Amino acid sequence: MADRSVIDTRSGYLEAVELIAAGTGPIAVDAERASGFRYSQRAYLIQVFRRGSGTFLFDPPAVGRFDELNTAIADEEWVLHAATQDLTCLREVGLDPSRIFDTELAARLLGMPRVGLGTVVEELLGVHLAKEHSAADWSTRPLPQPWLVYAALDVELLPDLRDAIAALLDEAGKTEIAQQEFASELTRELTVVRSEPWRRLSGIHSIRGLRNLAVARELWLSRDALARELDTAPGRLVPDSALTAAAKALPDNKRALAALREFTGRASRTELDRWWGAIEAGRTTEDLPVLRGNGDTLPPPRAWADRNPEADGRLKAARAALTALSEERSIPLENLLTPETLRRVAWTPPAEITAASIAEALEAHGARPWQIEATSQMIADAFVESSQTPAETPETDS
Repeated sequence: MADRSVIDTRSGYLEAVELIAAGTGPIAVDAERASGFRYSQRAYLIQVFRRGSGTFLFDPPAVGRFDELNTAIADEEWVLHAATQDLTCLREVGLDPSRIFDTELAARLLGMPRVGLGTVVEELLGVHLAKEHSAADWSTRPLPQPWLVYAALDVELLPDLRDAIAALLDEAGKTEIAQQEFASELTRELTVVRSEPWRRLSGIHSIRGLRNLAVARELWLSRDALARELDTAPGRLVPDSALTAAAKALPDNKRALAALREFTGRASRTELDRWWGAIEAGRTTEDLPVLRGNGDTLPPPRAWADRNPEADGRLKAARAALTALSEERSIPLENLLTPETLRRVAWTPPAEITAASIAEALEAHGARPWQIEATSQMIADAFVESSQTPAETPETDS
Protein backbone atom coordinates (compact mmCIF):
# COMPACT_ATOMS: atom_id res chain seq x y z
CA MET A 1 0.00 0.00 0.00
CA ALA A 2 1.21 3.50 -0.83
CA ASP A 3 2.78 5.64 1.86
CA ARG A 4 0.53 8.10 3.63
CA SER A 5 1.47 11.66 4.43
CA VAL A 6 0.09 13.98 7.09
CA ILE A 7 -1.10 17.50 6.30
CA ASP A 8 0.47 19.72 8.94
CA THR A 9 0.53 23.19 7.33
CA ARG A 10 -2.18 25.78 6.76
CA SER A 11 -1.39 25.95 3.06
CA GLY A 12 -1.66 22.19 2.68
CA TYR A 13 -4.88 22.20 4.65
CA LEU A 14 -6.47 24.94 2.49
CA GLU A 15 -5.54 23.05 -0.69
CA ALA A 16 -7.18 19.95 0.76
CA VAL A 17 -10.36 21.90 1.54
CA GLU A 18 -10.75 22.79 -2.14
CA LEU A 19 -10.24 19.17 -3.19
CA ILE A 20 -12.74 17.85 -0.65
CA ALA A 21 -15.33 20.45 -1.66
CA ALA A 22 -14.98 19.34 -5.29
CA GLY A 23 -15.73 15.70 -4.49
CA THR A 24 -19.10 13.95 -4.57
CA GLY A 25 -21.25 12.14 -2.05
CA PRO A 26 -21.01 11.89 1.71
CA ILE A 27 -17.93 12.82 3.73
CA ALA A 28 -16.29 10.02 5.73
CA VAL A 29 -14.71 11.38 8.90
CA ASP A 30 -12.78 9.81 11.76
CA ALA A 31 -10.56 11.10 14.56
CA GLU A 32 -7.81 9.58 16.64
CA ARG A 33 -7.17 10.67 20.21
CA ALA A 34 -4.56 9.65 22.78
CA SER A 35 -6.90 8.26 25.42
CA GLY A 36 -4.97 6.58 28.19
CA PHE A 37 -1.88 8.64 27.39
CA ARG A 38 -2.98 12.29 27.53
CA TYR A 39 -5.23 14.24 29.88
CA SER A 40 -7.05 16.02 27.08
CA GLN A 41 -9.40 14.22 24.70
CA ARG A 42 -8.38 16.39 21.76
CA ALA A 43 -7.96 14.92 18.28
CA TYR A 44 -4.37 14.22 17.26
CA LEU A 45 -5.30 13.01 13.78
CA ILE A 46 -8.40 13.70 11.69
CA GLN A 47 -9.07 11.57 8.64
CA VAL A 48 -11.37 12.64 5.80
CA PHE A 49 -12.34 10.71 2.66
CA ARG A 50 -14.69 11.64 -0.13
CA ARG A 51 -15.28 9.99 -3.47
CA GLY A 52 -13.67 12.01 -6.22
CA SER A 53 -11.42 13.78 -3.72
CA GLY A 54 -9.30 11.14 -2.03
CA THR A 55 -8.03 10.61 1.50
CA PHE A 56 -6.68 13.37 3.73
CA LEU A 57 -4.90 12.94 7.04
CA PHE A 58 -4.75 16.14 9.08
CA ASP A 59 -2.59 17.00 12.09
CA PRO A 60 -5.03 19.09 14.21
CA PRO A 61 -2.46 20.60 16.63
CA ALA A 62 -0.48 21.87 13.62
CA VAL A 63 -3.44 22.94 11.45
CA GLY A 64 -5.42 24.67 14.20
CA ARG A 65 -9.04 25.51 13.36
CA PHE A 66 -10.95 23.73 10.58
CA ASP A 67 -13.60 26.40 9.98
CA GLU A 68 -12.98 26.58 6.22
CA LEU A 69 -13.47 22.85 5.83
CA ASN A 70 -16.60 22.96 7.96
CA THR A 71 -18.06 25.73 5.80
CA ALA A 72 -17.39 23.67 2.69
CA ILE A 73 -18.98 20.43 3.90
CA ALA A 74 -21.24 21.22 6.88
CA ASP A 75 -24.44 20.71 4.87
CA GLU A 76 -23.31 17.38 3.41
CA GLU A 77 -23.91 14.05 5.11
CA TRP A 78 -20.96 12.95 7.23
CA VAL A 79 -20.35 9.26 7.79
CA LEU A 80 -18.83 8.29 11.14
CA HIS A 81 -18.56 5.08 13.12
CA ALA A 82 -19.63 5.61 16.74
CA ALA A 83 -20.12 9.33 16.24
CA THR A 84 -20.53 10.16 19.93
CA GLN A 85 -16.89 9.20 20.48
CA ASP A 86 -15.62 11.75 17.95
CA LEU A 87 -18.10 14.63 17.81
CA THR A 88 -16.72 16.43 20.86
CA CYS A 89 -13.10 16.51 19.68
CA LEU A 90 -14.22 17.44 16.14
CA ARG A 91 -16.28 20.34 17.44
CA GLU A 92 -13.29 21.59 19.42
CA VAL A 93 -11.53 22.38 16.12
CA GLY A 94 -14.59 23.76 14.33
CA LEU A 95 -15.96 20.64 12.62
CA ASP A 96 -19.68 20.38 13.35
CA PRO A 97 -21.92 18.39 10.96
CA SER A 98 -25.59 19.10 10.40
CA ARG A 99 -26.34 15.58 9.09
CA ILE A 100 -24.66 12.31 9.97
CA PHE A 101 -24.87 8.60 9.22
CA ASP A 102 -23.48 6.60 12.12
CA THR A 103 -22.56 3.13 10.86
CA GLU A 104 -22.03 1.79 14.39
CA LEU A 105 -25.42 2.96 15.65
CA ALA A 106 -27.09 1.73 12.47
CA ALA A 107 -25.54 -1.70 12.96
CA ARG A 108 -27.03 -1.77 16.48
CA LEU A 109 -30.46 -0.89 15.14
CA LEU A 110 -30.13 -3.77 12.68
CA GLY A 111 -29.53 -6.14 15.58
CA MET A 112 -26.00 -7.05 14.57
CA PRO A 113 -24.40 -8.86 17.55
CA ARG A 114 -21.01 -7.17 17.17
CA VAL A 115 -20.76 -3.60 15.94
CA GLY A 116 -17.05 -2.77 16.04
CA LEU A 117 -15.85 -1.27 12.75
CA GLY A 118 -13.60 -4.20 11.89
CA THR A 119 -16.36 -6.75 12.48
CA VAL A 120 -19.04 -4.86 10.56
CA VAL A 121 -16.71 -4.16 7.60
CA GLU A 122 -15.73 -7.81 7.40
CA GLU A 123 -19.32 -9.03 7.61
CA LEU A 124 -20.85 -6.59 5.13
CA LEU A 125 -17.94 -5.80 2.78
CA GLY A 126 -15.83 -8.93 3.11
CA VAL A 127 -12.73 -6.90 3.96
CA HIS A 128 -10.50 -7.72 6.92
CA LEU A 129 -9.68 -4.50 8.75
CA ALA A 130 -6.84 -4.85 11.24
CA LYS A 131 -7.36 -2.84 14.44
CA GLU A 132 -4.00 -3.30 16.15
CA HIS A 133 -3.32 0.45 16.38
CA SER A 134 -6.67 1.53 17.82
CA ALA A 135 -5.21 2.04 21.32
CA ALA A 136 -1.97 3.71 20.17
CA ASP A 137 -0.64 7.01 21.48
CA TRP A 138 -1.71 9.22 18.59
CA SER A 139 0.08 12.23 20.09
CA THR A 140 3.33 10.56 18.93
CA ARG A 141 5.27 12.60 16.37
CA PRO A 142 6.11 11.65 13.71
CA LEU A 143 3.32 9.13 13.33
CA PRO A 144 4.59 5.75 12.05
CA GLN A 145 3.55 4.76 8.53
CA PRO A 146 1.68 1.61 9.62
CA TRP A 147 -0.48 3.77 11.90
CA LEU A 148 -1.29 6.15 9.05
CA VAL A 149 -2.23 3.28 6.72
CA TYR A 150 -4.54 1.94 9.41
CA ALA A 151 -6.08 5.40 9.96
CA ALA A 152 -6.69 5.92 6.24
CA LEU A 153 -8.47 2.58 5.82
CA ASP A 154 -10.85 3.52 8.61
CA VAL A 155 -12.40 6.25 6.48
CA GLU A 156 -11.85 4.90 2.96
CA LEU A 157 -14.26 2.03 3.59
CA LEU A 158 -16.93 4.08 5.37
CA PRO A 159 -18.89 5.27 2.27
CA ASP A 160 -19.25 1.69 0.95
CA LEU A 161 -20.19 0.51 4.44
CA ARG A 162 -22.75 3.30 4.71
CA ASP A 163 -24.40 2.23 1.45
CA ALA A 164 -24.51 -1.43 2.48
CA ILE A 165 -26.04 -0.61 5.86
CA ALA A 166 -28.52 1.86 4.35
CA ALA A 167 -29.82 -0.91 2.08
CA LEU A 168 -30.29 -3.21 5.07
CA LEU A 169 -32.10 -0.48 7.00
CA ASP A 170 -34.48 -0.05 4.06
CA GLU A 171 -35.13 -3.80 3.90
CA ALA A 172 -35.84 -3.92 7.63
CA GLY A 173 -38.10 -0.85 7.57
CA LYS A 174 -35.77 0.96 9.96
CA THR A 175 -34.60 3.91 7.85
CA GLU A 176 -36.80 6.43 9.66
CA ILE A 177 -35.76 5.01 13.03
CA ALA A 178 -32.10 5.42 12.12
CA GLN A 179 -32.60 8.98 10.90
CA GLN A 180 -34.24 9.96 14.19
CA GLU A 181 -31.37 8.38 16.13
CA PHE A 182 -28.74 10.14 14.02
CA ALA A 183 -30.47 13.49 14.53
CA SER A 184 -30.60 12.83 18.27
CA GLU A 185 -26.85 12.22 18.38
CA LEU A 186 -26.24 15.70 17.00
CA THR A 187 -28.29 17.37 19.72
CA ARG A 188 -27.17 15.19 22.63
CA GLU A 189 -25.03 16.70 25.38
CA LEU A 190 -21.86 14.65 24.99
CA THR A 191 -19.72 16.38 27.62
CA VAL A 192 -21.10 15.57 31.06
CA VAL A 193 -20.10 18.11 33.71
CA ARG A 194 -20.16 16.43 37.12
CA SER A 195 -20.39 18.50 40.27
CA GLU A 196 -18.17 16.01 42.10
CA PRO A 197 -16.03 14.28 39.47
CA TRP A 198 -13.81 12.68 42.11
CA ARG A 199 -16.64 10.26 42.83
CA ARG A 200 -15.67 8.50 39.59
CA LEU A 201 -12.63 7.09 41.41
CA SER A 202 -12.63 3.35 40.84
CA GLY A 203 -13.13 1.48 44.09
CA ILE A 204 -14.55 4.47 45.95
CA HIS A 205 -17.58 2.46 47.07
CA SER A 206 -15.27 0.26 49.15
CA ILE A 207 -14.07 3.26 51.21
CA ARG A 208 -15.72 3.54 54.61
CA GLY A 209 -15.80 6.65 56.76
CA LEU A 210 -16.21 10.32 55.87
CA ARG A 211 -12.61 11.13 56.77
CA ASN A 212 -11.33 8.41 54.45
CA LEU A 213 -13.65 9.69 51.75
CA ALA A 214 -12.27 13.21 52.23
CA VAL A 215 -8.72 11.88 51.76
CA ALA A 216 -9.79 10.07 48.59
CA ARG A 217 -11.30 13.32 47.29
CA GLU A 218 -8.13 15.35 47.98
CA LEU A 219 -5.90 12.71 46.40
CA TRP A 220 -8.08 12.60 43.29
CA LEU A 221 -8.15 16.39 42.97
CA SER A 222 -4.38 16.64 43.45
CA ARG A 223 -3.72 13.97 40.83
CA ASP A 224 -6.17 15.59 38.42
CA ALA A 225 -4.42 18.95 38.74
CA LEU A 226 -1.01 17.39 38.05
CA ALA A 227 -2.36 15.36 35.12
CA ARG A 228 -3.91 18.46 33.59
CA GLU A 229 -0.66 20.40 34.04
CA LEU A 230 1.41 17.65 32.39
CA ASP A 231 -1.29 16.66 29.83
CA THR A 232 -0.95 13.07 30.97
CA ALA A 233 -3.68 10.53 31.66
CA PRO A 234 -4.19 10.55 35.45
CA GLY A 235 -3.91 6.79 35.74
CA ARG A 236 -0.43 6.89 34.24
CA LEU A 237 0.74 8.96 37.22
CA VAL A 238 -0.88 7.00 40.04
CA PRO A 239 -3.60 4.40 39.39
CA ASP A 240 -7.00 4.58 41.03
CA SER A 241 -6.23 1.48 43.08
CA ALA A 242 -3.28 3.28 44.71
CA LEU A 243 -5.38 6.30 45.68
CA THR A 244 -8.06 4.03 47.11
CA ALA A 245 -5.47 2.06 49.11
CA ALA A 246 -4.01 5.26 50.59
CA ALA A 247 -7.47 6.57 51.50
CA LYS A 248 -8.30 3.33 53.27
CA ALA A 249 -4.95 3.11 55.10
CA LEU A 250 -4.85 6.77 56.25
CA PRO A 251 -1.05 6.73 56.83
CA ASP A 252 0.11 8.80 59.80
CA ASN A 253 3.10 10.36 58.06
CA LYS A 254 4.91 10.64 54.77
CA ARG A 255 7.20 7.73 55.58
CA ALA A 256 4.22 5.47 56.19
CA LEU A 257 2.75 6.52 52.85
CA ALA A 258 6.03 5.71 51.08
CA ALA A 259 6.07 2.31 52.77
CA LEU A 260 2.53 1.49 51.63
CA ARG A 261 3.06 -1.32 49.15
CA GLU A 262 -0.23 -0.72 47.32
CA PHE A 263 0.65 2.93 46.66
CA THR A 264 2.18 2.46 43.20
CA GLY A 265 2.61 4.41 39.97
CA ARG A 266 5.41 6.24 38.22
CA ALA A 267 4.70 9.45 40.15
CA SER A 268 3.90 7.78 43.47
CA ARG A 269 7.35 8.53 44.92
CA THR A 270 8.61 11.42 42.75
CA GLU A 271 5.54 13.43 43.82
CA LEU A 272 5.38 12.08 47.37
CA ASP A 273 5.16 15.55 48.91
CA ARG A 274 2.13 16.30 46.77
CA TRP A 275 0.31 13.13 47.79
CA TRP A 276 1.15 13.58 51.45
CA GLY A 277 -0.11 17.15 51.27
CA ALA A 278 -3.39 15.87 49.86
CA ILE A 279 -3.70 13.30 52.64
CA GLU A 280 -3.04 15.95 55.29
CA ALA A 281 -5.68 18.17 53.71
CA GLY A 282 -8.20 15.34 53.79
CA ARG A 283 -7.33 14.40 57.37
CA THR A 284 -7.84 17.94 58.68
CA THR A 285 -10.58 19.45 56.52
CA GLU A 286 -13.88 20.43 58.08
CA ASP A 287 -15.53 20.16 54.67
CA LEU A 288 -16.36 16.48 54.88
CA PRO A 289 -18.16 14.95 51.90
CA VAL A 290 -21.55 13.37 52.21
CA LEU A 291 -21.78 9.65 51.69
CA ARG A 292 -23.73 10.07 48.46
CA GLY A 293 -23.38 12.70 45.79
CA ASN A 294 -26.03 15.33 45.30
CA GLY A 295 -28.49 15.10 42.46
CA ASP A 296 -31.57 13.15 41.51
CA THR A 297 -29.90 9.78 41.11
CA LEU A 298 -32.33 6.93 41.53
CA PRO A 299 -31.51 4.05 43.87
CA PRO A 300 -30.13 0.92 42.18
CA PRO A 301 -32.92 -1.36 40.90
CA ARG A 302 -31.88 -4.12 43.34
CA ALA A 303 -33.03 -1.84 46.19
CA TRP A 304 -36.42 -1.00 44.69
CA ALA A 305 -38.27 -3.99 46.13
CA ASP A 306 -37.63 -2.69 49.65
CA ARG A 307 -37.73 1.05 49.05
CA ASN A 308 -40.55 1.31 46.52
CA PRO A 309 -42.22 -2.05 45.82
CA GLU A 310 -44.84 -0.53 43.52
CA ALA A 311 -42.12 1.01 41.33
CA ASP A 312 -40.25 -2.29 41.40
CA GLY A 313 -43.32 -4.07 40.09
CA ARG A 314 -43.81 -1.51 37.34
CA LEU A 315 -40.18 -1.71 36.28
CA LYS A 316 -40.07 -5.50 36.14
CA ALA A 317 -43.33 -5.77 34.22
CA ALA A 318 -42.37 -3.11 31.68
CA ARG A 319 -38.86 -4.47 31.25
CA ALA A 320 -40.20 -7.95 30.52
CA ALA A 321 -42.57 -6.56 27.89
CA LEU A 322 -39.88 -4.42 26.26
CA THR A 323 -37.45 -7.34 26.24
CA ALA A 324 -39.92 -9.33 24.18
CA LEU A 325 -40.42 -6.39 21.82
CA SER A 326 -36.65 -5.96 21.52
CA GLU A 327 -36.28 -9.55 20.41
CA GLU A 328 -39.21 -9.29 18.03
CA ARG A 329 -37.81 -6.21 16.28
CA SER A 330 -34.13 -7.20 16.52
CA ILE A 331 -33.29 -3.93 18.22
CA PRO A 332 -31.18 -3.98 21.41
CA LEU A 333 -33.21 -3.19 24.51
CA GLU A 334 -31.05 -0.15 25.36
CA ASN A 335 -31.74 1.29 21.89
CA LEU A 336 -35.43 0.53 22.02
CA LEU A 337 -35.58 2.66 25.16
CA THR A 338 -32.74 3.64 27.45
CA PRO A 339 -32.79 1.85 30.83
CA GLU A 340 -32.52 5.22 32.59
CA THR A 341 -35.67 6.51 30.88
CA LEU A 342 -37.65 3.41 31.79
CA ARG A 343 -36.45 3.55 35.40
CA ARG A 344 -37.43 7.19 35.81
CA VAL A 345 -40.91 6.69 34.40
CA ALA A 346 -41.39 3.57 36.53
CA TRP A 347 -40.20 5.36 39.69
CA THR A 348 -42.39 8.42 39.13
CA PRO A 349 -45.21 7.51 36.76
CA PRO A 350 -47.99 9.88 35.64
CA ALA A 351 -50.90 10.28 38.04
CA GLU A 352 -53.19 8.61 35.51
CA ILE A 353 -51.54 5.82 33.57
CA THR A 354 -52.55 5.78 29.93
CA ALA A 355 -50.66 5.39 26.69
CA ALA A 356 -50.94 9.15 26.16
CA SER A 357 -49.63 10.07 29.62
CA ILE A 358 -46.76 7.59 29.31
CA ALA A 359 -45.96 9.05 25.90
CA GLU A 360 -45.72 12.52 27.43
CA ALA A 361 -43.45 11.23 30.19
CA LEU A 362 -41.18 9.47 27.71
CA GLU A 363 -40.94 12.58 25.57
CA ALA A 364 -40.03 14.66 28.64
CA HIS A 365 -37.12 12.30 29.26
CA GLY A 366 -35.82 12.64 25.69
CA ALA A 367 -37.28 9.57 24.00
CA ARG A 368 -37.54 9.83 20.23
CA PRO A 369 -40.90 9.68 18.40
CA TRP A 370 -40.29 6.15 17.10
CA GLN A 371 -39.47 4.93 20.62
CA ILE A 372 -42.59 6.53 22.05
CA GLU A 373 -44.78 5.04 19.32
CA ALA A 374 -43.28 1.58 19.85
CA THR A 375 -43.33 1.45 23.64
CA SER A 376 -45.86 3.82 25.26
CA GLN A 377 -48.89 1.54 25.02
CA MET A 378 -46.87 -1.47 26.08
CA ILE A 379 -45.44 0.34 29.13
CA ALA A 380 -48.86 1.64 30.13
CA ASP A 381 -50.32 -1.87 29.93
CA ALA A 382 -47.44 -3.27 31.99
CA PHE A 383 -47.81 -0.59 34.65
CA VAL A 384 -51.54 -1.20 34.98
CA GLU A 385 -51.09 -4.96 35.11
CA SER A 386 -48.41 -4.68 37.80
CA SER A 387 -50.74 -2.61 40.00
CA GLN A 388 -53.47 -5.22 40.01
CA THR A 389 -53.63 -7.48 43.04
CA PRO A 390 -54.50 -11.15 42.54
CA ALA A 391 -58.02 -10.34 43.74
CA GLU A 392 -58.41 -7.73 41.04
CA THR A 393 -57.20 -10.00 38.28
CA PRO A 394 -60.17 -11.50 36.40
CA GLU A 395 -60.47 -15.22 36.85
CA THR A 396 -60.42 -17.43 33.79
CA ASP A 397 -61.96 -20.79 33.29
CA SER A 398 -59.60 -23.64 33.87
